[in-house]
Amino acid sequence: MAGYIAYCTFTQEGLKNLKKAPEIIKQAKANLEKMGVKTVGVWATFGQYDLVAVFDAPDDYTAAVVALNSSARGQWTTQTVRALSEDEFAQVVQRLP
Repeated sequence: MAGYIAYCTFTQEGLKNLKKAPEIIKQAKANLEKMGVKTVGVWATFGQYDLVAVFDAPDDYTAAVVALNSSARGQWTTQTVRALSEDEFAQVVQRLP
């Protein structure tokens, strides 16, 4: 599976429902599992982003559904990036001229 990192920022609605965030995250992880997505972890962070989630998905299309669905719920916005594992990065580097 491919790795992804989602950087999340609470919306105004998300800030109003901040005490519900742990339960929302728990429910989201259960829904992702049903889609074949493995959540590596979710961290609350200081700075530019409020939450960072790391997950493995079967493909980019599934990851896009995860990102769009997460943002559509209105609690936070996301910026999701593809993350290469050490092995994947080594394979990329080996292809360099």
